[in-house]
Amino acid sequence: MSPLAPPSQQAELLAELRKVLAEVQQVRSGSMAAWGPHLHRPSFRTSAENLASYIGLRRWDLRELQNSLSPLGLSSLGRCEGHVEVTLEAVIQGLERLLGEGQADPEGGELASRYVEHARRLKTHTEELLGPRPTSRRTRIMVTLPAEAAQDPELVDHLVQRGMDCARINLAHDGPEAWEAMAANVRQASERNGRPCRILMDLAGQKLRTGNLAAAAPSLRIKIKRDQRGTIRHPAGVVLDGSGEPGRPAQRDGLGGRTPAHLAVPLEWLQGFRTGDRITFRDLTGRHREFLLRERLRDSAWFAVCETNAFLEPGMELLHLRAGSKKKGRPAQVGPMVAPPPAIIVHVGDFLRLTGPDELGRGAVHRENGELESCASIPCQEPGVFPFLSRGDRVFIDDGVVAAEVVQAHGDSALLRIVWTRGDGERVQPEKGINFPDSHLRLPSLTPKDLEDLAVARDLADFIGFSFVQEPEDLDELHEVLAPSSRPIGVVAKIETALAVRNLPELIVRGAGRGPFGVMIARGDLAVELGFERLAELQEEILWVCEAAHVPVIWATQVLESMVKKGQPSRAEITDAAMSMRAECVMLNKGPRILEAITLLDNVISRMQAHQVKKTPQLRALSW
Repeated sequence: MSPLAPPSQQAELLAELRKVLAEVQQVRSGSMAAWGPHLHRPSFRTSAENLASYIGLRRWDLRELQNSLSPLGLSSLGRCEGHVEVTLEAVIQGLERLLGEGQADPEGGELASRYVEHARRLKTHTEELLGPRPTSRRTRIMVTLPAEAAQDPELVDHLVQRGMDCARINLAHDGPEAWEAMAANVRQASERNGRPCRILMDLAGQKLRTGNLAAAAPSLRIKIKRDQRGTIRHPAGVVLDGSGEPGRPAQRDGLGGRTPAHLAVPLEWLQGFRTGDRITFRDLTGRHREFLLRERLRDSAWFAVCETNAFLEPGMELLHLRAGSKKKGRPAQVGPMVAPPPAIIVHVGDFLRLTGPDELGRGAVHRENGELESCASIPCQEPGVFPFLSRGDRVFIDDGVVAAEVVQAHGDSALLRIVWTRGDGERVQPEKGINFPDSHLRLPSLTPKDLEDLAVARDLADFIGFSFVQEPEDLDELHEVLAPSSRPIGVVAKIETALAVRNLPELIVRGAGRGPFGVMIARGDLAVELGFERLAELQEEILWVCEAAHVPVIWATQVLESMVKKGQPSRAEITDAAMSMRAECVMLNKGPRILEAITLLDNVISRMQAHQVKKTPQLRALSW
């Protein structure tokens, strides 16, 4: 239709719109008949009706219709998610008036009232789940708490001060005692700072992760830092520790501070040490190395520095030399140390056996002539997956950095062939996610561990993160477990599989039909399951469907990941963070630079909300 469409074409457009509205109303009626028994919360009924109307509307290809409406100065329906039938009726009335069929807006006030009511419902449901809106922005910020949050109230205080509105406690890690301490620290920090902060406790769900590997030989690497010219920027620090604790590598704490490596040594050997003394030894490479004693930390520990890289192992001999003395010093042996994280290295074309959780993973074994004797193996923590695997099924490990396909499938194991890795080989480590996008897994929605954890979580959490939810009945099972609680507990359905995407409307009805409810776009698993090239499209569609149902969305996975880990975001991450403000909440993962990341995210989304709300551009005055 041209911009100057004659009345006859406008009449055709009006007839088509009436047909669309009738179809939408018919789908709504049919959907509500099926959904009715699950709408235990009457206040959600209007939102469910709008969701059903949106599903009916999006069964049409509306692009040509949209192109015809815009030149007439009418809504092109592109932002109707939250108020579908109201928008259709308003456009129909506008066309009627253009054709001289309508009255002088007899129902305009009623339509406007319904429009405002629909817009208010998303705000209400968001506050029910995520708490009051922050003063400076519409989108909340959620932060995954590190283990240190259990012992360090000051860390939690800093997180709340910087802008954390929701704290995520991952029940896949730590234990009930730590969770209770984290929750108590969050409540206290919220009260001290006068800033509401809700608590999400995230169920571990199915253990679709790699399991334990055979232990590597204990060793410790002391590493210096050099600039581009090879000049030493920072000598390596090491604590000679006589406390009896095993040695360990350098670490970072929850605020990003670095603690030096610890080397276990005999306590009596430390007696008589002085600043400036040297500790000499030959490391695992056979090279001569030495530590220079700098400072006594306590009776059982000295701090020393090393100006070369060094590799040590238990039992290695250390020699104490007095400063200014040429006499042979006192010897001692390196004590026990924590073994480094084991890993298996795989290359394209290699075979990898996926086993049950009771077996330890091991690297490939080759004969002296180089022939393969046995391929590498890695356990899957969930043994129930094997009956659902078939030859040719794709398998992704660690968010897709290793891609494989099933060559042989057995009841308790599967043989995989590696088809892709980053670069020349990839490390496969424990506790990395495994995705089976082609395998129709039918596993229990709540594991025995989940049920145990819920007994603790329902007394601590404001809302529960439901991992690996796929079927509407899964939510019924969770609500039955939560029923004994004396207070309403919200639920967040984590959308991370193709089946969950297909079932999204029914999942929303089952969840929001009972109480406070939201959806998390678990973008890491979604990208692997459905293809990275489809992620942008899918997250848009999930946002639209949730807006139609007036339920809040949590935008998750690797938001400002480089900033959180290294203190410097990429340009793509800034753009991603800016787009995330269309969700009601954005989740940051834990990391050493989390405080700076919260500040940056707060700045970005506060600025962007002046330009856009959901899909609607805001025409704020520009600066030129």
